Amino acid sequence: MTINFDTLKASLVLYGLNAIYAILLFAIGWYLSGAMQRFVTRVLSVTHRVDPLVTLFVASVARYAVLAVIGIAVLQLFGIQTASLVAVLGATSLAIGLALQGTLSNLAAGVMLLLFRPFHIGDDVEVAGKAGKVKSLSLFMTELVALDNTQILLPNGQVWGAAIINHSAYPGTGEVKVAFPVRAGAANALADQILKELRDDPRIDDSTAPLVNVSKVIAADPAAPVVELTVSAKVNPSDADAVRQRVLDRASALLSAA
Repeated sequence: MTINFDTLKASLVLYGLNAIYAILLFAIGWYLSGAMQRFVTRVLSVTHRVDPLVTLFVASVARYAVLAVIGIAVLQLFGIQTASLVAVLGATSLAIGLALQGTLSNLAAGVMLLLFRPFHIGDDVEVAGKAGKVKSLSLFMTELVALDNTQILLPNGQVWGAAIINHSAYPGTGEVKVAFPVRAGAANALADQILKELRDDPRIDDSTAPLVNVSKVIAADPAAPVVELTVSAKVNPSDADAVRQRVLDRASALLSAA
């Protein structure tokens, strides 16, 4: 078999140039997709009428659309006919759908979350066993920020398929109520200390003073009487868990030191 080195050299040069063009095109497309995402975000944010969640979602879709167009252009550089590619994809769509059913379900769930909008950016939610503040919604993931500033990424399928508790849906004041047993002799001192700390806590509603009182007698033994101390305070619903935990931690620390 005779090898035509001139033809081989020309083919290598051609495909080498195409590879370089493809890399450059992909790099330019990556930059353009980011620019398109920023442009859509800026345009939708100017009106102040579009929900930030919708803005993030549409901007994400625009970015992936630009990347899809660039991908088709790269394929055409190597002589792959997009019409044939579409036909092949159509013939194998069932297999692809089964293989990517998790990804596609996340995409569909993202669209449903966008349409029905059970939460907005900045809302405090509990979903799929996680709690935090909503930061963003993309095509496939929902991002939350926990109280300790930890990033939580949830697939949209889990978010849409689970019960969503939105603490920010109805603005207003929630109530924290904590009850725990304490020796009767230490009840007054503990109550005064907890009251002082609650009054200094900026998360407590100023319109209603917090209360700490004895709610019932647990053990009436004169040698070691035990009473139940109940702490109640009005707070923002999003701060209720944090304030409740603080009361329990301080009560535990004060009881241990007593």
